Amino acid sequence: MKRATPSVVSSNLVLPFPPPSDAIVLFDGVDLSKWRAVDNSPSRWIIQDGCMESVDGAGFIYSRDSFGDIQLHVEWATPAKVEGDSQGRGNSGVFLMGLYEVQVLDSYNNRTYADGQAAAIYGQYPPLSNASRGPGEWQSYDIFFRRPRFKRDGTVSKPGLMTVLHNGILVQDNEEIWGPTSWLQNHPYRSHPDQLPLAFQDHGNPVRYRNVWVRKLDEWTRPGPTNDDTKPLVTMGESVLEGYVGDYYGESEHPFVITREGSQLFLRILGVSKLDLLAHSKTEFTLRWTAGKIIFDLDDSQKPTAFTFYLGGQAIKTQKGSSSTQ
Repeated sequence: MKRATPSVVSSNLVLPFPPPSDAIVLFDGVDLSKWRAVDNSPSRWIIQDGCMESVDGAGFIYSRDSFGDIQLHVEWATPAKVEGDSQGRGNSGVFLMGLYEVQVLDSYNNRTYADGQAAAIYGQYPPLSNASRGPGEWQSYDIFFRRPRFKRDGTVSKPGLMTVLHNGILVQDNEEIWGPTSWLQNHPYRSHPDQLPLAFQDHGNPVRYRNVWVRKLDEWTRPGPTNDDTKPLVTMGESVLEGYVGDYYGESEHPFVITREGSQLFLRILGVSKLDLLAHSKTEFTLRWTAGKIIFDLDDSQKPTAFTFYLGGQAIKTQKGSSSTQ
């Protein structure tokens, strides 16, 4: 399967990029206490000049904590001394859940297959652009990962999704992951826990990592907005509703316009929006599709004379029939 070679794009992103306040810092340049070898023993990766560095033969290094949906930030650098070519030059990998790889490679003036270069979802998706920096220069990945979802019978209900920024440039755009990373052929999904460790690959090259942190993302699916429509609705006759119809002016010269079509009132704002109004009482109406509310002032004969419009934390007072700016 032949893929087009991504075009080269440069970035001026300044590194290191500090973690936000809610980040879980996995490596701060001091020790490897939050990391382990595959057999749970201390990893044989080394720390040098505040960086963790892969050692030939040491194997993958795994986070002690497990994660599902996350934002992952990692900074990495391939060796400054260029040795080898193609896949033999500065090769490593960032494995989400230890299974789904974003390729790490010296892809600066280094020809290789497109879905195996830096920032590829390895063997599946080439990056949209080649944003690689030169050998020895620090680079960054910001990876936004949604884990795959499995049914009780082990089949996939939702595949994993991945978005990747390479040195601040979008190179993977919410791509649907085919399955675990493999070489030369694609493997199907197999059911696994909702959270698994991160991993960095030892591929025989001394690749360095620093400033590794994650932010846990809310699991799918967020609840929708709370709905005030659970308040009882009231029915009013068309003659009563007609009393609400008219222009209501606040500080702006543009009125809020209430119109009626049969037994339904509508609110127009700036002449462009036609918003359904739901009646909960003679004084309280809400917008059907938006968290907005109108509270009417009534005169002694129960006719509307003004209203206050509440939306987004603002309260706009209006009077019926005339503009205060005139």
